[in-house]
Amino acid sequence: MRKNKKKTFEELVLENKQQLLKDQEALERIEVRWEQRMLKKLD
Repeated sequence: MRKNKKKTFEELVLENKQQLLKDQEALERIEVRWEQRMLKKLD
């Protein structure tokens, strides 16, 4: 049996980023949340 190579944090972040870029619905949710935060900071 082969030992599984543990992924580094950077590899996990890149993998997650690629998945998010493919998922338009998730991108929309992130964008809405980000806009809400920016509007709160302006108040």
